[in-house]
Amino acid sequence: MEKRSLGKTGILVSPVSFGVLTVGKTQLDLPLEEGAGLIKHALSRGINFFDTAQYYETYPYLREALKNTGRGEKPVICSKSLCHTYREMEYAVYEALKELELETIDIFLLHEVRQAPDFENRRGAWECLLHMKEKGIIKAAGISTHHVDVAEMAAELPECDVLFPLINYAGLGIRKGSGAGTAREMRAAIEKNIEAGKGVFAMKAFGGGNLTGEYIKALDYVFSIEGISSVMVGIGAAEEIDRLVEYAEGTLPRDYAPDISGKKIRIDQGDCEGCGACIKRCPNKAIYRDSRGIACVDHSICLTCGYCAPVCPVRAIIMF
Repeated sequence: MEKRSLGKTGILVSPVSFGVLTVGKTQLDLPLEEGAGLIKHALSRGINFFDTAQYYETYPYLREALKNTGRGEKPVICSKSLCHTYREMEYAVYEALKELELETIDIFLLHEVRQAPDFENRRGAWECLLHMKEKGIIKAAGISTHHVDVAEMAAELPECDVLFPLINYAGLGIRKGSGAGTAREMRAAIEKNIEAGKGVFAMKAFGGGNLTGEYIKALDYVFSIEGISSVMVGIGAAEEIDRLVEYAEGTLPRDYAPDISGKKIRIDQGDCEGCGACIKRCPNKAIYRDSRGIACVDHSICLTCGYCAPVCPVRAIIMF
């Protein structure tokens, strides 16, 4: 598979890439060998770019998959942390190196930056990443975000090498300030980053699985943004890897539509803020609050209509 340059970082990545969150305990909770096997399969098909994070707890899958990879092309690993302070970020980076059994890590990000004030509150963690880059411990520092205004800020931040934004044709999960953003606004912010020489790779092309039924349309939209180096997709099965590679290589039939009949609506417990918007929108009263105030789905009455996903302000509603 062809490799693309990630902005000015010198890092080469496959145009489609593997988000490892899906295999971990917050989603599919695959056995170690099974999850690592999927990563190995992706490597064998030419995917060389993998995204993880401190709170995903998926480092063991990558570590197992990367054993005995030989002296050939090394996979590109991106991790990230939600931490705020210099010391917390320092711990997060060294934890990743230890858990992944690596001497350096390609990309490390501030995870899910929410509006410009959030970035300022995490300035210590950001300074740590810049120092880690100076020392050669990480190769590129950047920001992941669902927010248009944060993406716009990143374009003006000279020391930011990489942006990992949420973008999909329906605008699911896109935020701007304290309200909703649009796909058009995020696209414009992404283009500013590309013009500024940032490396950009995209998340949530399928809107957390809710747009998977429009597989070709969803990927075509993100790939139509010239300058995006890679699209990161959460993967849970070997056939999903195969179809993604076929799409990237131009061999997937244009009328391809995956079977989504077995998929279920789920709430990411780590992202849900208990706002209740999904509960109000659900036409069959299948969503309720648990004892913590977090939204949960009663699958015995869920219609899998997907009406709840667009109203979630933090993209906590996923389908897999």
